[in-house]
Amino acid sequence: MSFFRLVLKRVLQTIPLLIIVSLLSFFIIRLSPIDPLAELRLNPSISQETLDKEIKRLNLDKPIGVQYLSWAKSFVKGDLGYTSAGEKVSVKLKERIPNTLLLTTVVIFMTWMVGLPLGIISAIRKETFLDRFLTVLASIGMAIPSFFFAILMLIFAVKTGWFPVGGLTSYNFNELSLLGKVFDISKHLVLPTIVLFTISLSGLQRQMRANLLEVLDSDYIKFARARGLSENQVIFKHALRNAINPMITLLGFEFAGLLSGAALTEYVFQYPGLGRLILEAVMKSDINLVMASLMMGTIMLILGNLIADILLMVTDPRVRGAKE
Repeated sequence: MSFFRLVLKRVLQTIPLLIIVSLLSFFIIRLSPIDPLAELRLNPSISQETLDKEIKRLNLDKPIGVQYLSWAKSFVKGDLGYTSAGEKVSVKLKERIPNTLLLTTVVIFMTWMVGLPLGIISAIRKETFLDRFLTVLASIGMAIPSFFFAILMLIFAVKTGWFPVGGLTSYNFNELSLLGKVFDISKHLVLPTIVLFTISLSGLQRQMRANLLEVLDSDYIKFARARGLSENQVIFKHALRNAINPMITLLGFEFAGLLSGAALTEYVFQYPGLGRLILEAVMKSDINLVMASLMMGTIMLILGNLIADILLMVTDPRVRGAKE
């Protein structure tokens, strides 16, 4: 079986998952006593034509099973309906998804660039002062709730004035040069990135340390040392490769964890991302926006796991051979 056929098979396997998530989300929302168009009806700027269009699109006068099929058909076509404010849901998602991808990509890159080396150093220096110090820092990072840490960073930013609070860009963003725009976005990313980076770093560092220690205790590593190989050769040529492979599998789970953790962080810093959009939609009972956001979030999580699977197949021929 070729590599591309394996990827295609993995993609096709995600379709049932999307259907199950959409079914559960839709039925839980629709079985609640909330009118899906309540906010639209209360908005004086929404025309009766728009309301009639939504009623027809969702088949609200039909059984719930028919309503789901109508919604699924509209979703596949890209017709996601309107928010309670009268905006197109598709437009809101196009605005927010790139922002969340930017934040999570920066956090994952930084986490891996720092977490893997720290985990390796901690394993190599096992039971030394440095190892204990890094372990304590990792434990503190894992124990701090992201929401609480985000509030602390927000207070710090307000008191010092060193970083902008809220949003992704400044009021004069369009007047800045290209370099100025990049710098402006970077300043706004600092606080949410620090929060998510600190929380993610701890788990990755501890996992890398545990993986490398397990590999270093294996028989083939003892045999390599018995053959007279230097410690650097044993660690970096033999042990490290096998210790990193399981970490790639965690990439998809880390992406999923960041999306869920980013929701509260985005809300605290008023960052215009998908997580904040979902929270606001739930609080406003904006059914169309909730469903579309949940589905987009699920698709992004699936893509994260798919990327992790592809990277694992590329780096570890044994996985590719097993799947064939």
